[in-house]
Amino acid sequence: MGRASATGLGADVHRRVALTLLAAVLPVLAACTAAADGHPIAGSNSSPASVKLFDPCTAIPDEVLHAVSVDPATKESGIAGVHQSGWEVCNWNGKDYFITILSTGQSIPEVEKRRIYTDFRDVTIAGRGGKQFRVDDGVTDLACDIAFSVPSGVVMVDLRNRVLRENPTDPCMLVRRVSEFIVPVLPK
Repeated sequence: MGRASATGLGADVHRRVALTLLAAVLPVLAACTAAADGHPIAGSNSSPASVKLFDPCTAIPDEVLHAVSVDPATKESGIAGVHQSGWEVCNWNGKDYFITILSTGQSIPEVEKRRIYTDFRDVTIAGRGGKQFRVDDGVTDLACDIAFSVPSGVVMVDLRNRVLRENPTDPCMLVRRVSEFIVPVLPK
């Protein structure tokens, strides 16, 4: 996403996807930050500063990334390279799709309340329950997500097919396949 090796049309596509993801995540970010007085907002059980979130950039080994067909060298922290307070976000590019792993102090019921998320379904991946959903951002046919509860809140696996790929594979099938490798490294 905006890496030096991405040029021309590819860089433009990466920027558009980053902005789409940012638009999808910003409403959630607003919902999980502490109030101006430093106290947690309603619905969160601790302030973002007191929660040690799962950090996908450091916790997901390269061999797992290779197994899910993304290049570890393309790792980018944050959204479009910008850290988001109260979140840990990491992105990786692959030939056919890219993945973003997001960690937040929210709960799955809080995620389900976001109007931008739609089509929730219960799934079990590698023996762990989660919620599969889509982001209602105009490209729902290219993207799919799964949220898993972890002790610090929620980890979401977001998979987006490349825009220019002809006949892309169903992103929900792909995110389930990718999550089979991600789930074992998530905290229990």
